[in-house]
Amino acid sequence: MDDRIRVGFVGLGITSRSHFAVLEQRPEVALEFAVDPKVTEPPAFRGTTPPHYRDLAEALDAHRADLIVIATPTQTHEELAAQALTASSAKVLVEKPLVHDLAALTRLRALDGEVDVRGRVFTAHHFAFAPEVRWAAEQIAAHPEWGPITRVTSAFYDPYVLRGEQAFASYVSSWMDSGVNQLSMLARFVEPVALTSLSEMDGGASAWATCEYRSRGRIGLASLRSSWLTGESSKGTTFTLGETDVEVVVDHTANTGFAARTGTLLAAYGHDGRTPRKTARHRPLYESLLSGAPDPVLGFDTTVTITELHHSRP
Repeated sequence: MDDRIRVGFVGLGITSRSHFAVLEQRPEVALEFAVDPKVTEPPAFRGTTPPHYRDLAEALDAHRADLIVIATPTQTHEELAAQALTASSAKVLVEKPLVHDLAALTRLRALDGEVDVRGRVFTAHHFAFAPEVRWAAEQIAAHPEWGPITRVTSAFYDPYVLRGEQAFASYVSSWMDSGVNQLSMLARFVEPVALTSLSEMDGGASAWATCEYRSRGRIGLASLRSSWLTGESSKGTTFTLGETDVEVVVDHTANTGFAARTGTLLAAYGHDGRTPRKTARHRPLYESLLSGAPDPVLGFDTTVTITELHHSRP
């Protein structure tokens, strides 16, 4: 019996490197084919070069994949995901965000009567799998006496101001790029309900948003800041819990965290210093996806909620 998981990979830009670094470490994974019209030679995968195509349809005609990963510009996600769904039986993992607008989401949802969209489409919400995020979620779940999460403050900074117009061409805007990361990370802890405000400024290079959520029967508010106007990458989130004065603080850049109450350290998490940040996120993501019981934060239903929040205009 062939126990291999045959993966077709679409899009060989910078993002693909993080995926390949993890997929190469999984012995059951075989790279069946690669697709990218702008690349003539795909990267080697365990010392061999997979068949390469300029067009997904051509690859699907020649190969049968168990999983198709789409890591192309966001505007192409809907068309490629629909093509993979209707021309194959493979599961489809799409880089975040799943789609570029709500109309594209509606068209994908409409396919569910024809193919199993809800069972086959997954979104790579990798921030929800960051080690410091999973540690914080485990701490909060293990200590119900700390109370519900009543406040969240999250700030994501990327030095894309140095890239100028290239940043907008690649990532569209600060909110389009980081907002989905913040919302999917938030979904690890609470039930997001509604985006209550959104302001994009600096020509789209910065954003400020607030999101209402439920936590253990209480309504809370998350403040989400993102900006490209910085010289260095810096990302962090603070969770305030109940009336107990407990704060859980995570540093997404350093992959570290701690919990404290009025000057007393309750718990701390440190990184091994050797694992690259993106590898540390994608490794558990693929472990979950390929386990047969994927984490709900990857699933289509959660993606719909996050996408609708991400594109809502309060």
